[in-house]
Amino acid sequence: MIRSLRWKGAAFTVPFQLGFVFLYLVPIGYAVYQSLYRTQQSGLGLGGATEEFSGLHNYQQGLTDSAFLSSILRVVLFACVQIPAMLFISLVLALFLDAVTSRLASRFRILLLVPYMIPGVVAAIVWINLYSPEVGPLTPLGELFGFQWNFFSPSMVWPSIGNLLTWHGIGYNMVIIYSALQAVPRELFEAARLDGASEIRIAVSVKVPYVRGALVLTGLLSIIQMLQIFNEPALFRNVTPQTVTDSFTPIMIIYNQAFNAGNYHYAAALSVLLALVLGVASFLFYRLTSKETD
Repeated sequence: MIRSLRWKGAAFTVPFQLGFVFLYLVPIGYAVYQSLYRTQQSGLGLGGATEEFSGLHNYQQGLTDSAFLSSILRVVLFACVQIPAMLFISLVLALFLDAVTSRLASRFRILLLVPYMIPGVVAAIVWINLYSPEVGPLTPLGELFGFQWNFFSPSMVWPSIGNLLTWHGIGYNMVIIYSALQAVPRELFEAARLDGASEIRIAVSVKVPYVRGALVLTGLLSIIQMLQIFNEPALFRNVTPQTVTDSFTPIMIIYNQAFNAGNYHYAAALSVLLALVLGVASFLFYRLTSKETD
């Protein structure tokens, strides 16, 4: 009887298992397979092309590709600034919602979630128009206060993209942190108030330690998303191709190798290398932060 119930319970996971196998494992395996081959031209390109086994040649080329390595370093340095700033704002907003009444919190929660519900491409187009010196209001507004800024210049393009990503992601992260705050026993707050603790002290000393797990989760998801950033830089490239090159991010290099250069095997190898970087970065982040949450 118990075994029968176990099999029935396992049957409910079959759709997920099938989706996981065919949408994740099979594409990953095919990418690894493609990365072990390369296209060889014969007869000065007039004799056609053949695929031959190259082993780890594509990986060696990727590990010495300065453009690919520079793009990873560029995104990592950007993530070290943008992700903590976004999570800090999300944490402050979650603490604010937890401090107000439930009715007021529900209204603000919906309002703060609106940016996240907007598709990323649409959000990028909206902000590109806001940044535009011809049609956007931000450039004339800055001139009123004596600022001469160009949001598409080399020194401003990353802050412009970072502002867009922060605006788009704080609502989602705020909801996760706010949900964790709702699980904190209310008796702890009352005890702290009886001991004379202020609301700020309660937030810093009681609430924040309880939501470290949620902060680790949101940080991990943000790292995975950041290293795969593509839509926003690709749309910015249409406006400022001199600043946002086709090797601006790792995914842009992989896309150009696959669909513009037609070098699918090398693109597959770069995809596997990027997946390994993602795995290592996520593992290190989790190990470093899990020690604080134990």
